[in-house]
Amino acid sequence: MSETNIEKGVVSSEGLVNEYGYFIEQPADFEYGIPEALSFSTWLVVATELCERFNFYGSSLMFTTYMRGHLKVQKARSVSINRGFSFFAYFTTVLGAFISDQWLGKYKTITVFASWYVIGTVLLAISALNSFSHSTGLALFIVSTYLFIAFGTGGIKSNVSAFVAEQVKVGYRPTSTPGVYIDSRATTERAYRYFYWAINLGALVGMALTPSLSTKYSYFVAYLVPACVMVLGIIIFVPGYKLYIKKKPSGSVFGKVARCMKYARQNKNPENSHWLDSAKGLKDAEWDDAFVDGLKRSIRACKVFLFYPFYWALYNNMSDNFINQGMQMERPSWLQASQLNVVNSLFLVVTIPIFDYFLFPFLAKRGIFLGPIKRITMGLWIVGITFAYVTIIQRKLYNTAPFYNFTGDDVTDDSFNYISIWLQIPAYIGMSISEIFASITGLEYAFSQAPTELKSVLSALFLFTNCGGSLIGLVLSIWSGDPTVYYTFIAQTALIVVIAVIFWFCFKHYDEEVRQQTSYN
Repeated sequence: MSETNIEKGVVSSEGLVNEYGYFIEQPADFEYGIPEALSFSTWLVVATELCERFNFYGSSLMFTTYMRGHLKVQKARSVSINRGFSFFAYFTTVLGAFISDQWLGKYKTITVFASWYVIGTVLLAISALNSFSHSTGLALFIVSTYLFIAFGTGGIKSNVSAFVAEQVKVGYRPTSTPGVYIDSRATTERAYRYFYWAINLGALVGMALTPSLSTKYSYFVAYLVPACVMVLGIIIFVPGYKLYIKKKPSGSVFGKVARCMKYARQNKNPENSHWLDSAKGLKDAEWDDAFVDGLKRSIRACKVFLFYPFYWALYNNMSDNFINQGMQMERPSWLQASQLNVVNSLFLVVTIPIFDYFLFPFLAKRGIFLGPIKRITMGLWIVGITFAYVTIIQRKLYNTAPFYNFTGDDVTDDSFNYISIWLQIPAYIGMSISEIFASITGLEYAFSQAPTELKSVLSALFLFTNCGGSLIGLVLSIWSGDPTVYYTFIAQTALIVVIAVIFWFCFKHYDEEVRQQTSYN
């Protein structure tokens, strides 16, 4: 079979093809699929995300040290404020998806929220001016982060992750090797891996640079630089308007979903394998059978996502409790405790291409299917092992002189015990590995399981799970002081192990269903 045999929009002798000239159904001689090179429009979206993540992580990484050192906020309160910001940053993802689907579309929504975002980063820099009192600076900090940055990043997040995958042309295209096809599912996975790679490259540079700027110059300069990078991201993104594959807003899909589900419930047929199948086969309905199948997959995906808040609750410790732990450990004068987050991003930047070009192709050629549920379960177990290690470090910290558990009268914000901060490096690496298996897979799973009308919504719902993780973190922040933080680490370790076991037994059969998804609509 040659590529020249495929004509756009026709039924060839080999099967039905779409407007891109790609087979819709999996060919009979299909052995395994390989990814296609990413398009220029995909790389534009990836570059924009890199700039946004530089801004986000370069700024938010310093929130804990900024509040404690510059604004004189107490340790436990700083954790609460930080988790509150994280809550709003992910709570607003659903709002961004709704605005995109109802009125603006993904391209315009990303542009509008990015502009709102820039205003917040400028206000954040202004809050760091020494001319303001601590109380005024804190008020400006909360307004800029909660009202502007949280809404800006939330509106972008819910759309950019789906927008990058929409740049992939769907279907199967033959290669020169019989049985080996370009498979857009593999290309979508590649797009998400490099999307995530850009996230961490932006975070890596931002986290390495901005704390140094705060030490050498001021927090004003350190926050102003990410704002400038965010402006650069808008300049990269906006001119690509004509290159993007853009889908028009289809209006709110929630009503359509509700009516489809209502009809299925009212006409439930016990002979159907799924209750939603009762909504199939209707000639005059506003939905078709493909939408019903996509809705079924979306509901299954939402069940999977219910477990993610527990993962994020542990993951978000890197932005506060890990930093607070590092501030109580011995470290070089040139290193801020927050900068060790660079290890997390650096590890991901290095390993994601290795996974993409070597590990996953190696498994595919040998017929090893590492489905999303297996990958997510591995991510949960890895974060559990990592937290067991963090708990051991905290115990060792409290058993070390001179301040032990930091409850003495002579303890200050600058007090530390004689235990090296480099012991935290394995913890950051462990969190990185868990991201590859849990976080990247979750993004790809949200996009792949949803029908066209629900892709933004399902992506937003996946990101919204981080909001649930922040709520759990807000509750746990009550015990984030000394020495109770040690017991919260123990509790979180035990919790994620239990969650991993339950998750696997609830959803292990989903992988086979995903494997059998062989057509594109």
